[in-house]
Amino acid sequence: MKNDLVLVTGAGGFIGGAMVADLRRQGYKRIRAVDIKPLDEWYQVFDDADNLVLDLNLKESCERAAEGAAEVYNFAANMGGMGFIENNKALCMLSVLINTHMLQAAQKYGVGKFFYSSSACVYNGEKQTDAANPGLKEEDAYPALAEDGYGWEKLFSERMCRHFSEDYGMYVRVARFHNVYGPHGTWDGGREKAPAAICRKVIEAKVSGKHEIVIWGDGTRTRSFMYIDDCIDGVQKIMNSGILEPINLGSSEMVSINQLVDIVEDIAKIKLKRIYDLDAPKGVMGRNSDNTLIKKYLGWEPDIPLRQGMEKTYAWIYDQYMLAHNQTQSAVVR
Repeated sequence: MKNDLVLVTGAGGFIGGAMVADLRRQGYKRIRAVDIKPLDEWYQVFDDADNLVLDLNLKESCERAAEGAAEVYNFAANMGGMGFIENNKALCMLSVLINTHMLQAAQKYGVGKFFYSSSACVYNGEKQTDAANPGLKEEDAYPALAEDGYGWEKLFSERMCRHFSEDYGMYVRVARFHNVYGPHGTWDGGREKAPAAICRKVIEAKVSGKHEIVIWGDGTRTRSFMYIDDCIDGVQKIMNSGILEPINLGSSEMVSINQLVDIVEDIAKIKLKRIYDLDAPKGVMGRNSDNTLIKKYLGWEPDIPLRQGMEKTYAWIYDQYMLAHNQTQSAVVR
């Protein structure tokens, strides 16, 4: 199997790049890595992979990518943190082209296994109005009231996966990701999610000496955050399982945004004045992953503690920030 061709889409991004890295670590010899971004903008690039820059919104690009592949891990999408999702609904919806064309290409070339990365944004918003969210069960996606734009695209694409499986006999697996974080991901520029954004803001405050932080909302909203290693492990377990329906893939360790800031402040050994921007994008009040089903099927759930993952994430972002900061300072001196 490790000599079969494996396709990873969105490979220049955070999760896709981590998947390529892990497949290489396991000894896979033929990996095709595809992303729309120029190679010099990929978070991780491996010379021994077949690295292709393709626009997977286009059917012909998906066919070029899928030809000869035995397995497909489809992570490609237009996405980011809440600020990006709320302000780019049409762009997020257009990702439906990627999954539609990838499914068609996989069917055309007889791909053996197909994985689709969905999101907890598919869940009914009326079940996420309490910060003490007990955990979203898979059944809570219906009746449908998904996150506008991004969530509706993910939910529609889940249905597309289901019908390709039912109508054409395709082997398709779907996981609903809950807030994946870790090194080698977006940490600035507007698409970053809360863990990376808070790390960057704390680092900025520490380096600048201006000991304050702007928090979107009032800090009481709750989420669970899954470290990237758990995500990659879970994806492969689900891909090779008998799980036919979309399933949660997330940590059940829920914290408020204020608590997440507490963790990062403690890692950085600093206390900051908190300024709450109540007009900023905030998302639902409470979201957590109910892991009953994944534990039933796999006897496993994501379990890397948030503090442990945030220490590694903070250290990586600190290095990236200081590298960019020092380069800027050098340019000013010149």
